[in-house]
Amino acid sequence: MGALMNDHHITGLNSRGFHKLHYTDWGDPLSPRVVICVHGLTRQCRDFDALAAALQNDLRVVSISIAGRGKSDWLPNADDYSYPQYMADMTALMARVTAAGAGDISWVGTSMGGMLGMLLAAQPNTPIRRLVLNDIGAVIPKESMARIGAYVSKILRFQSLQETEAWLRVTLAPFGPLTDAQWRHLTVHNSKQHDDGSWSMNYDPAIALPFQKAQSRDIELWNYYDAIRCPTLLLRGEQSDVLPKDIAVQMTQRGPRPALVEFEGIGHAPALMSDDQIRVLRNFLLQDQAALTRR
Repeated sequence: MGALMNDHHITGLNSRGFHKLHYTDWGDPLSPRVVICVHGLTRQCRDFDALAAALQNDLRVVSISIAGRGKSDWLPNADDYSYPQYMADMTALMARVTAAGAGDISWVGTSMGGMLGMLLAAQPNTPIRRLVLNDIGAVIPKESMARIGAYVSKILRFQSLQETEAWLRVTLAPFGPLTDAQWRHLTVHNSKQHDDGSWSMNYDPAIALPFQKAQSRDIELWNYYDAIRCPTLLLRGEQSDVLPKDIAVQMTQRGPRPALVEFEGIGHAPALMSDDQIRVLRNFLLQDQAALTRR
């Protein structure tokens, strides 16, 4: 894994200056077909390594760490951890990849990354030609946001990488069964060691502040969802509390009318690391462009 991976940065602009965003780039940099992968609230770009490695011979795969996560800069103003800022940053990323000749962008978004995908795919003249929504829907229940917010806002320190992994295995148990190597991969890339030898998660705790302001009510995105015209695939963990089953079914009947694929024994959210999950994505992303007519 990683033989064809390259690390890059783009520059974004926030209310107090410029910031750098880290992204990984897999496969042929001149490929006309690019998959952009965007993570969930507290995650970062290396979550998609397994998917990128499986796709890199056929597609260019770009995975970015949103500001405040991974190796991307933290923002000095916590209010900038917002969807308008994220959308502006992702627009800069799409401009970067299309400048290299890509004319066919697919978007794979997990949770928050899927919300961004919906918002961007709904815009007039969007460059997004395929959309994968991983365990996120047009309605996000306030109860699920409260659950996630309860641990995002905590500033935790661990005494070792092993202790960090043990916490992650419990907190991210809804990801479903992963191998020891996969858990270690997630731990290494989602944590950092401090000068005193302790460990913590590698995201800015301030990302929780705007998130917590939105927890008083359900988030509804039907207006954006119904405006999406590109072929769409909807993934759901069978036990997910972020994408309720009734909302997922409604989504298959309106807007882009995606196919719905559920994964047993998984909550929020499928990690997209197992062979069966990757196979579903691969089949969708590699469909012939001519067969993906707008509806």
